[in-house]
Amino acid sequence: MTEMRFIHETLGQRVRFGTGESADGVAAEIKLLGADQVMVIAAPSETTLARTVSADIPVALVHQDVRMHVPVEVAARARSAANDHRVDAIVCVGGGSTTGLAKAVALTTGLPIVAVPTTYAGSEATSVWGLTEGGTKTTGVDTRVLPRAIVYDAALMTGLPVDLSVVSGLNALAHCVDSMWAPRTDPINRALATEAIHALAAGLPKIVSAPESLAGREETLYGAYLAAVAFASAGSGLHHKICHVLGGRYDLPHALTHAVVLPHVLALNAPNAPEAEERIAGALGGDTAVRGLQELRHRLGAPRALRDHGFRENQISDAVDVILPVVPDTNSTTVTRDRLTYLLRDAWEGADPR
Repeated sequence: MTEMRFIHETLGQRVRFGTGESADGVAAEIKLLGADQVMVIAAPSETTLARTVSADIPVALVHQDVRMHVPVEVAARARSAANDHRVDAIVCVGGGSTTGLAKAVALTTGLPIVAVPTTYAGSEATSVWGLTEGGTKTTGVDTRVLPRAIVYDAALMTGLPVDLSVVSGLNALAHCVDSMWAPRTDPINRALATEAIHALAAGLPKIVSAPESLAGREETLYGAYLAAVAFASAGSGLHHKICHVLGGRYDLPHALTHAVVLPHVLALNAPNAPEAEERIAGALGGDTAVRGLQELRHRLGAPRALRDHGFRENQISDAVDVILPVVPDTNSTTVTRDRLTYLLRDAWEGADPR
């Protein structure tokens, strides 16, 4: 009989989950912070929504200069704007890029963040930050960037198109899968990830069949939060190491890259991670984890090939060179140059890992 032994860290933040209640939730959180000069960060496409969400708080400025993967020059401009307006809190309304920019400001200023997600990215529930410079994406962990509070409102998700909902939801699913074998994984992370897979597998097909359905949006949002909490504790596994390189170095769309690469990483690792294989397969309702994932992806009409989205075949070798040094030592399957090359080639051409 083995002895269970692990160290688990739970990050401290408040979560408000209520459909149609985002404006009230944001106002309540800003009041708790005692802030009176708030910086609202939102991409141009989210500005109208952001103004509605922030209608009852003291807004000092609305900052719209948001870019995918948070280039360092974009972060510098946001930090300068926060300083110029002497802001004392940040409200970010949007997806992972918007949350990432808010984190970049908090990293150097310590300003508290209230995050209002409009995708299933999950960045709002982690203390992970990322900045891109010269084709290299650097990530780190710092408690200063963890949002003080999250305001979840499924009604804000109904404007997210189905195709973007699918890749964003599969990005959340990637958090679950990586949490099964990441460097700091433990039984609590695996339990959270398993429940998250159940919720995502139930919610995403409802979004595809009925995009305006709040039930599907709520289930998916709940699953995305659990997935992010598991990932925040477990750390980045092989999947995220691969996708951070592909996104930062070749400017590939973040969520879409995760959606395409995920089945290939799962196919590589599952044979040598029997407990994770059993959990994932059970949560997806498949006889194997990979088959369950692929059946879900088929139902969702998920993207299949990186070559359709900007990644070139002649970039595979370069990507392998950059990824190999950051492969976690704890990965369940030994990652060789040949294995990684085959994985990236399959993801590039859209091969079925089954």
